Amino acid sequence: MSSSHRPLRIVVAALAAATVAVSVAGTAQGESKREQQKAPAVQGDGHGKPDKDNRKGRVAPPPSAKRSATATVRWNDLGTPALVTSEAPLAEGLAADPAKAARDYLKANTSLFGLQAEAVDALETVAVNPIGKGHVVLLRQKFGDLPAGYDGLVSVGVSEGTVVHVSSTLSRSTEAPPAAAITEQQALEAAARDGEIDLGAASTRRVEEVAVPAADGVHRAFQVTLIQEGHDADDEPSAYTTYVDAVTGEILIRENLVDHFDPDGPSWSVFPANPPADYSSKDTRQSWCATPGRGCDYVVGGDPATGKAWDVDHSTDAPTNTSLGNAARTFENRANGSSSSVGTRTNLLTPSRNYDFPWQNQWFKAKCDPAAFDQPGEADLEAAISNLNAMHNRMHDWSYRLGFTETAWNMQVSNGERGGLGNDPERGNAQAGARVLSIRNNANQITPVDGVAPITNMYLWQPQAGAFYAPCVDGDYDMSVIGHEFTHAISNRMVAGPNAGLSGAQAGAMGESISDLFAMEYLFENGFRPRGDTPYVTGGYVTGDPERGIRNYDMSKSPLNYSDIAYDLVGQQVHADGEIWSATQFDVRNAFIERYGKGSSKDQQACAEGKKSLEKCPGNRRWVQLHFDAFLLTAAGNLSMVDMRDAMLAADRIRFGGANQDIMWNAFAEHGLGEGAASNGTADPDPKPSFASPYGGDATVTLHPAGEAADAPVRLYVGDYEGRAVPVADTDPATELGATFQIVPGTYSFVAVAPGFGHKRFESTVKKNQVKDLPVQLFRNYAAAAAGAVATGDGVNQSKLIDETEATNWASLTGPVAGRSVIVDLAGTQAVQIRKVGVSAMLRPDIADPADPGGQNRFTALRAFEVLACDSTRGADCADPANYTKIYTSPKNAFAASIPRPRGGDLIIESFDVPRTKATHLMLRTVSSQCTGNPLYAGEQDNDPNSNTDCATASAFAGQVRAAEFQAFSH
Repeated sequence: MSSSHRPLRIVVAALAAATVAVSVAGTAQGESKREQQKAPAVQGDGHGKPDKDNRKGRVAPPPSAKRSATATVRWNDLGTPALVTSEAPLAEGLAADPAKAARDYLKANTSLFGLQAEAVDALETVAVNPIGKGHVVLLRQKFGDLPAGYDGLVSVGVSEGTVVHVSSTLSRSTEAPPAAAITEQQALEAAARDGEIDLGAASTRRVEEVAVPAADGVHRAFQVTLIQEGHDADDEPSAYTTYVDAVTGEILIRENLVDHFDPDGPSWSVFPANPPADYSSKDTRQSWCATPGRGCDYVVGGDPATGKAWDVDHSTDAPTNTSLGNAARTFENRANGSSSSVGTRTNLLTPSRNYDFPWQNQWFKAKCDPAAFDQPGEADLEAAISNLNAMHNRMHDWSYRLGFTETAWNMQVSNGERGGLGNDPERGNAQAGARVLSIRNNANQITPVDGVAPITNMYLWQPQAGAFYAPCVDGDYDMSVIGHEFTHAISNRMVAGPNAGLSGAQAGAMGESISDLFAMEYLFENGFRPRGDTPYVTGGYVTGDPERGIRNYDMSKSPLNYSDIAYDLVGQQVHADGEIWSATQFDVRNAFIERYGKGSSKDQQACAEGKKSLEKCPGNRRWVQLHFDAFLLTAAGNLSMVDMRDAMLAADRIRFGGANQDIMWNAFAEHGLGEGAASNGTADPDPKPSFASPYGGDATVTLHPAGEAADAPVRLYVGDYEGRAVPVADTDPATELGATFQIVPGTYSFVAVAPGFGHKRFESTVKKNQVKDLPVQLFRNYAAAAAGAVATGDGVNQSKLIDETEATNWASLTGPVAGRSVIVDLAGTQAVQIRKVGVSAMLRPDIADPADPGGQNRFTALRAFEVLACDSTRGADCADPANYTKIYTSPKNAFAASIPRPRGGDLIIESFDVPRTKATHLMLRTVSSQCTGNPLYAGEQDNDPNSNTDCATASAFAGQVRAAEFQAFSH
């Protein structure tokens, strides 16, 4: 729609007005809607001057118009049908293209609508909007070179070549209007007089030349939009679009643009957490408004410092009527792939301040077809801008009440006299980089120093071959992601003063974690439930995975602890390592809830809105407050997790007199951040974990290897990971670690590893003040290089398949994947009975390795495999693969990864029972990788003609397969 015309919402209002006018005129021509003015029925109705239509007369329907015995036809003042509808089809067998079907229908009904074929062909297509399997086609007349500015429209409902409903304000007169006799300035002055607006004080003055059809012919008119804000808080704004006759200077039509609730104030249609979890197109948005009123689902109030609504310019106290406000300024930035650029298009001017734009789930329904950007509705762009703007404002207000104020270097255009530097609102880019295919499946936040506006980018999500498999959704609607990005600005502004922020590996990891935690907490406190199996999943909507979202774990179900730093597939990585802090803080938060309660939903919301003192708030509110407080206690940005732990403990001492030191220390200790934890700076990939709390009750545990490994140097890890993790104990006399450690009571998962004995995972419970031996029975691993086994075969780094650490791996770099194999000459010279194998598909970090230049990719991990055996003691030549017998085929999903991509927890070592077999050699033979064998990554999953999504054929890594461990046991 061109800038000279009203948004579709106003057009629809005009269509409705025309229909009402006809129905009234049908009984009394002199008492049409345009002359009626009703007194307000209740407080709040009748604000400003009412709508007014001064056009005179009425064109009678022509006698030649075809009538229908079954259809209902109502007529407008221009002599064409205001409505044509019927339970039966109005026309059938038309073109499949809805716009062509609509035009063909109009051409076939010339007597009804009064337009000849050439006039129908000249109609401008304004929109073709889908409704289920059908469409609504909106066409607009032109008169000479001028488009209709008011009326002159026809809406045709079409479903698969069948017309089912038509409404119109078409004019039978199609001539060009006469030339203008007044100037634009004169039109402005006339409109201002009519609306009683001070032209000099108007905040918005727009003039466009249009055509306005009427009963007496087609008028050339100036479409004038004037907005004047009230002089004080009690003075209502005035806003009108007025159509001034360009020949006579008379007022043809006046529309009051101020749509009110009771009392009035701006409103936003938003998804509080995300669109429907089933990805349906049901519009479940709520109406959020600044003040209570009819139709308001949720009152968001105003800016915490001033009470002004989100869309108010604090320098003028006038609404901007767009997505520009004091705390957030939101734009479209589709064309630019740069994350540091800012778009220029905001929401269309919305004088009503009712930021309710159509949402039809177009990106999802189009299956990522970029053509949606240029079709009517523009992939719900206006709704996306509005939603992102509202969510940024919500995060601003929520965090303001927790301490992210002007003096903590928050983000606002105007700080008043409250400290800090202004001119730095959150600048949001909706659908950022949408026209650049490579920019998908992400979001980011750029936070400069105080006084320089930060930028956040919210991207579209889409399946990408061998990289990420997301649904076709818009990140502008997932509050767990929006809140995450906004929190980066909070932490980077509040930590280390106004000119620094979190820096370094562990600090960056905490930044990612804190962003997840604060987004979760905001949603939880306000009673909004994001998509996820629990409320503690980040990105459950945009990723399509309700179990874990964008992360490796649901933060409420995470096994991670401080010994796991750098555990992920790519080593020391801020998102994965951040989950260690998230797991820790979730339990710190739970400890606060157990002590102070969760409270009712009313309690939670009252605390989130600052209506209750912190001392009366539930435990989770106290916890998040301490996190904000801790930011201000950090003078440096290059923090380790131990540093931030100490800052939070200090915050508790300052705010609560140390009342919560015990529960905090115990929760920290459960995750390896106990009193003995230490790190050599923020970049330390191997910090020292400690599971001991200074508040007593620790168990003293001593590792005791048993069975065949009784005298072996066994390493013990807390958690699920061995590769790149730090052990808590070992029985190797050559190390300083020792076999005894302290640990707070609880149930823990452990991994024990010893050279020649492989991996064993198990659980154990320790009790308060317990002194406990921890026996760990390990059996000989006949496929261990440490025991003398030798690996040969396809690919590179075959020896790393049998080195008993998941920190390294074997790789086959050339396809096909199926059938790639490694032969392991088992330890010893005699045949041994094999009953169990251990296999790991874990990947190593992508580090330089001359033998393995292929690069790591999550999708190259092993998915399914076979085990084959050969016994050379029975005369077989086990150097020849043809002499091997298959003894085991794994399940097709032996390593079951889900969308959006494989995760480390999916790939760690698993134990598989095999039929009892005597062998001197075993072969591990691949069946599939995650790329070639996982149906979740297969096939064409979108309608983007520029993108292939099938991993097995479109990924550059489709020919690679990797595995970290192959172990073989008799027990």
